[in-house]
Amino acid sequence: MKLGAYLIIIFTFAAGAAGTAAQSGRIKPTETPTPRPITHPTIIYIPTQATPRGSGATPRPTPPIDDGDVVRVPSTLVPIPVSVVDSNGRAVTNLSLSDFELKIDGKLVELSELSRSESPIRLAMLFDNSSSVLIAREFETQAAIKFLRRVIRPEKDLAALFSVATVTKLEQPFTREVSSLTRSIEMFPPPEGATALLEGMMMAADYLFEVQGRRVMVIVSDGDDTKSDATLEDTVRALQTSGCQVFIVKTTDFENYKRTGSRRGSANTRQLIAERRMSEIALQTGGAVYSPIDERELDEAFRQISAELSQQYILSYYPENDAEKRGEFREITLTLKNRPGFSLRTRKGYFVPKR
Repeated sequence: MKLGAYLIIIFTFAAGAAGTAAQSGRIKPTETPTPRPITHPTIIYIPTQATPRGSGATPRPTPPIDDGDVVRVPSTLVPIPVSVVDSNGRAVTNLSLSDFELKIDGKLVELSELSRSESPIRLAMLFDNSSSVLIAREFETQAAIKFLRRVIRPEKDLAALFSVATVTKLEQPFTREVSSLTRSIEMFPPPEGATALLEGMMMAADYLFEVQGRRVMVIVSDGDDTKSDATLEDTVRALQTSGCQVFIVKTTDFENYKRTGSRRGSANTRQLIAERRMSEIALQTGGAVYSPIDERELDEAFRQISAELSQQYILSYYPENDAEKRGEFREITLTLKNRPGFSLRTRKGYFVPKR
């Protein structure tokens, strides 16, 4: 069974009298047998990988294995990327596992591991190439290219490129070659057509679901959607099921500023709906929305996303009873203990794989 790149340790716990057993957990026989103290078995959670949606594969059932005092139980790792900043908005990079407290559906649970952002990134960039984004296209292209060169580590990371218009197209499948990504961006045709943004996000979420790693989606768009049959709820569910963290570079203010010299321009109902939709998607997935108004701010937005990905904590949680909740949503509440003035951002929950 293929394990994800971020499955690093096996977490164990046991209860028993200290000093009464060897490393094997068994007492060495003596001439006068001594009654063995009652102990609980050591439980080891064996990480497993959920079957990708649409693969048609049926996972082989893995029953618990009882090995004397050791019971090995299959369990799917839930990675929780976390960004922490101080009151001045600066990244906090010196926290330990004991600084975090995790609740699932309101119940306090134990975190298994904390690592920094060394885990590989699997990134999908979505470029809105519909007729609604014309004015800022050239600089958006250059800023995105600079971002990819800054964030992709060829020895670890993979990135893919999608264009979104009336239909969504995979312009460049996963690659480690930044040059292939930049060529694909530069070869985009002129923007035209309607915008099926939510359907594009769902397509990219399914694509990310097929790989293991830190799943990240970066969207360059005004956030408007004029074509999708999918709802916001459909889209959020797909993103949470895939474990995607979504960052959005919203181009509306940039385009308004270019056109009128004002950040807001003449806001309309569609723009307000788009803004709320993008904010909700970022909130639910632990990402962020950036609304630059000029070239400097647009470049800064991409720089901040790059910096955040390089400064994240990755927390690991092994569920104990997800088999009873297949297909259900489980709410994540993550807080910091005794760290006043610090704030964190993370995903709001996950869906338990149906099988």
